Amino acid sequence: MTDEPRDYDREYTTRTETAVRRRLGYSHAHGEVTRFVVQLEYLYEDEWTPVVRYDHDPGSEHGHDVTDNGLHIDVYRDGETYRQEYVAPPMPAGVAIDFAEDHLTENVQRFTRRFEEWHEIRNR
Repeated sequence: MTDEPRDYDREYTTRTETAVRRRLGYSHAHGEVTRFVVQLEYLYEDEWTPVVRYDHDPGSEHGHDVTDNGLHIDVYRDGETYRQEYVAPPMPAGVAIDFAEDHLTENVQRFTRRFEEWHEIRNR
């Protein structure tokens, strides 16, 4: 079983720094978001490694359902889920994807620094 994000109808990747990028993916039906991922990734040991992930994927064993359980963030350390943090109460998926993007924007520096500390990255 893999913990990788699945394919989405629309996917975007944006580099924010040399070794840091944001990934956004979502699927929709009849104008409603059905699944999404908002993920921060770090180029570590020549591979894009997840730092944090917000998702709504009720059909996946590893996904969250933001409409029932609220918005959560998966925090990664050493390539595996280290812990999950509660971010916001239950909400529609279309609202949650915007909330996740805003939350990531507000915390990207903190998440990046923590990842670098955990992995003893000092060349920045």
